[in-house]
Amino acid sequence: MMSRDCNRRRPFVCQFSEIGLDDIALVGGKNASLGELTRELSKSDLKVPPGFVVTSAAYEHFIEAAGIGPEIRNLLADVADNDLKKLSDQGAAIRKLVLETAMPSDLVEIIQQAYVTLVEQVGGRPALAVRSSATAEDLPGASFAGQHESFLNVSGQKNLLTACRQCFASMFTDRAIAYRIKKGFKHAQVKMSVGVQTMVRADKGASGVMFSIDPETAFPDVVVINAVWGLGEGLVQGTVDPDEYWAFRPLLDRNDLQPVIYKKLGAKQKAVVYSRGGATRLISKRRSERDVFVLTNKDVIALARGADHIAKHYGQPMDIEWAQDGLSGDFFIVQARPETGHALRQDAGLKSYSVKNLGTPLVFGLNVGEGVVSAPVCRLDSAADIGSFVPGSVLVTPITDPDWVPIMQQAAAIVTDHGGRTSHAAIVCREMGLPGIVGALNATRILETGQMVTVSSLDGTVYSGEADVDVEAVDVESIPATRTQVMLNLANPAAAARWWQLPCDGVGLARMEFIINTAIKAHPMALVHPERISDQRVRREIAKLTRGWSDTGQFFVDHLAYGIARIAAVFHPKPVIVRLSDFKSNEYASLIGGSVFEPQEDNPMIGWRGASRYYSPDYGDGFALECKALKMVRDEIGLKNIIIMVPFCRTLEEADRVLDVLAKFGLRRGKDGLKVYVMCEVPSNVILAPEFAERFDGFSIGSNDLTQLTLGVDRDSERLAPLFREEDPAVTKLIESVIKDAHVAGVPVGLCGQAPSTKPTFAEFLVQSGINSISVTPDSFARVKGHVAFAEAALQRPIF
Repeated sequence: MMSRDCNRRRPFVCQFSEIGLDDIALVGGKNASLGELTRELSKSDLKVPPGFVVTSAAYEHFIEAAGIGPEIRNLLADVADNDLKKLSDQGAAIRKLVLETAMPSDLVEIIQQAYVTLVEQVGGRPALAVRSSATAEDLPGASFAGQHESFLNVSGQKNLLTACRQCFASMFTDRAIAYRIKKGFKHAQVKMSVGVQTMVRADKGASGVMFSIDPETAFPDVVVINAVWGLGEGLVQGTVDPDEYWAFRPLLDRNDLQPVIYKKLGAKQKAVVYSRGGATRLISKRRSERDVFVLTNKDVIALARGADHIAKHYGQPMDIEWAQDGLSGDFFIVQARPETGHALRQDAGLKSYSVKNLGTPLVFGLNVGEGVVSAPVCRLDSAADIGSFVPGSVLVTPITDPDWVPIMQQAAAIVTDHGGRTSHAAIVCREMGLPGIVGALNATRILETGQMVTVSSLDGTVYSGEADVDVEAVDVESIPATRTQVMLNLANPAAAARWWQLPCDGVGLARMEFIINTAIKAHPMALVHPERISDQRVRREIAKLTRGWSDTGQFFVDHLAYGIARIAAVFHPKPVIVRLSDFKSNEYASLIGGSVFEPQEDNPMIGWRGASRYYSPDYGDGFALECKALKMVRDEIGLKNIIIMVPFCRTLEEADRVLDVLAKFGLRRGKDGLKVYVMCEVPSNVILAPEFAERFDGFSIGSNDLTQLTLGVDRDSERLAPLFREEDPAVTKLIESVIKDAHVAGVPVGLCGQAPSTKPTFAEFLVQSGINSISVTPDSFARVKGHVAFAEAALQRPIF
């Protein structure tokens, strides 16, 4: 094998085609991976830019020939990562020593010859990317992200030699020294290699980073892609807020599908491009460029297939940098390394967070890291202020870079205005297990030093005040198996992937309202008929909200579809029951533009809600958007595990009308395996259960509304709260009745109310009654599974 031969010879320069993963000691993790990819991707649509490697043998030769090794060792002898001043002084002295020491003539000659060979290969005077690749980088549990320097747009032999020496010197940046101490590496253990590659003309195209795994939850079935215009430097540094895309790996080989399950339009206000003199600069982007996605669905799928291929070749999750040449349109892989954060999270295990007494939401962004924490804010404007950081505070700052690491490890949480999931702050949060929020846009404007806040990486929100947080470790291996299905109630697509490890039987209730409320925010009729809104302020708000979409109705369809798809993908191929929208009229009215389309009702709880809206001409165009979103998830994305559920269906005639409307939009029951369930929450659903069973494929008991309408108790009334009891004999008799009738009709019946989560005896009653499934909140899943297993053990009869 060529790589072993190159490693054995220990030359000062190697071609990428000569090296592979066996050569990390010689060329470092980044370069070894690029060599492996050069060979592995030679027959694929993705490419690796040509180039060569200056090896760690060359680095050692430089240090030894110059005679500066003893002085470097003396300067490092007593440096500690918590003595910031001494660390800074000694690091600066070593870097000065390396930069002012001449490179040995034999090494200069070899590097110059490699440059000449590269020029002959590609033609012209190529711009080069010169990247550090240390021998301890990209190892499990130690990413060394951003610890060493890289240089872009380097041109000519003289500048190349200078950049190589600068990479050697970056072994001794303050952040690299502190990181080695923290991770237990002896300084002499780590050597430096330098990768030299031709630059992809991403300055005229695009670039980004992708993970073959969800970097926040370690969910393995997605590729997460970030993309920006121009060079990737701004993305990694966190100065540019990127687009984000998710592709579903199990369906990537289907040419008839577009398994893109999430897209988020980034601000992309800036882009990094080349400038004169071998440098780069940050430029502003026009509105027309900010308001369009960097990648098409076709591009996303091509990149995701490449990431999937690379991950399978390496046999582990990967963190991959890519660039698109703006002249040729070709995509290139410029770096690939093991994704290190997932190993740390798996060691930490699955945790369940119970949060009470949350204050007012103040700031929103992308959730990174893990956990929920309450602490005072310490707002810093730049790295020059890090000396004033108060340990144990929430670090709030515009962006971070590796210079911040010494104080980041002392923070309770990190919040930044800018950055995506691949920014420096996001990487550090994952590696250190800190709650974090990046890309919050206005955190430094809203949050003040000393202010007590709660940072939640569960939903990407900073709340005012101190919350009550309980953390419980979930031992997945100890959760018992049960015959009765135990499913999850979910609403937030962003949090769904946290629960992929739970041995649940799918999702018994996915609430559409949460997606509409948080991701869409506008009334569907306002998006279909903005011309009916006379308030110019509201129209401007809708225009701002739908930035990037010429068709505002399609904005609703896409966001709803991607929200549903993120939930469905996590549990695929298990069933995911999606309830059609069940806002009350007052809740619809609170959406942007909603007051124009909603009536004033004295009792919205039993008013115009659920099924009665779907066939109404006053909401028909809005419901059409819901149907288009569901069809997009099933037919275009390919997630056939979606089951539709109709809420608050009062009569048989209403059931028939809703089913007709669904069929009109291509959602015909039975077509392509589509199942349609009905909520059992109105007493008429129980009384006419056999007839409803002829029209639907299953029942899901909504115990809150069924209790309310059976006992005539307003479920929101504090005064009547003692009367609101799901275990009241009148309610339990109805539940037993519908279970019996459903089974006679041969259809399943489940329950998705709150009672089983908080009342063990109620869960046991459901098992004894022969219920098919119980759907509960994720934090109560393990507990309810135990109750169900106990009830089944005591029950000496088979369950339907």
